[in-house]
Amino acid sequence: MRKSVYKLIVLVMISCLLLCSCSVTINEQSPPQKDSNTLSVHYLDVGQGDSIFVELPGGSSMLIDAGVSRLGESITSYISSLGYDKIDYLIATHPHADHIGSMAYIVDNMDIGEIYMPKVSTNTKTFESLLESISSKGLKIKTASAGVNIIDDEQIVADIVAPVKIDDDELNNCSAVIKIKFKNTSFLFTGDAEKEELEDITADISADVLKVGHHGSRTSTGKKFLAMVNPEIAVISLGKDNDYGHPHKNTIKCLNKINAEIYRTDKDGTIIVTSDGQEISVQTGGISMVRGE
Repeated sequence: MRKSVYKLIVLVMISCLLLCSCSVTINEQSPPQKDSNTLSVHYLDVGQGDSIFVELPGGSSMLIDAGVSRLGESITSYISSLGYDKIDYLIATHPHADHIGSMAYIVDNMDIGEIYMPKVSTNTKTFESLLESISSKGLKIKTASAGVNIIDDEQIVADIVAPVKIDDDELNNCSAVIKIKFKNTSFLFTGDAEKEELEDITADISADVLKVGHHGSRTSTGKKFLAMVNPEIAVISLGKDNDYGHPHKNTIKCLNKINAEIYRTDKDGTIIVTSDGQEISVQTGGISMVRGE
């Protein structure tokens, strides 16, 4: 009798283990499937800074800027959660710490394809650390300047339309400005470019979606530039209750005057703008890298 009870207990324990192992397998989640027919732009809420992750049609990816220095792990985790372990195109718009702060960490911890940076330098530790990380992985930097093509295929074209010239006295005016065109929709990314740089652009910069320059500063987005772009949607990346008064009321006034839909990372969290090449949709309320919401 005791042997029978013992055998029964063992059988029950084995059954439980098998059930547990089955449940673990069932609950494992695969990375999200990438849609080869859409373009998704994630304007990450990195506080007072910029970081934009682009899911490109066909499964490749692009990262434009990387926020401040403490956010590297959060940014890489976010990208990994989307199913990416490689950044095919990494762009540092200009060497200010609120744009390249976490880029060295990202270079160190992710597989990187091509790197684009404007031909300008600074002596900050943040910039030097980024160069060291790039060098240690044997990567080369391609110059980001007007006329450089990043991607050119049947569905999607990505071009750098600025800087037209380098302003050694103002790093903001050396910002790489990128236009991505996907079928009948287009996106413009402006870094911290000021009015002087933006109004020097000679390429076609009309776009459906504009990443507003310099966190909505009054020194960046002006009437002349907005007439050139004529966006339906404007996204501003900025910190909540920042010390700079961003976005400036004049910038908001100019955007309202052209009836652009305005989205802000300080209010809307991470903003995801998706295009199927014809229609554009906007999703707000995404995770904040700085507030952990």
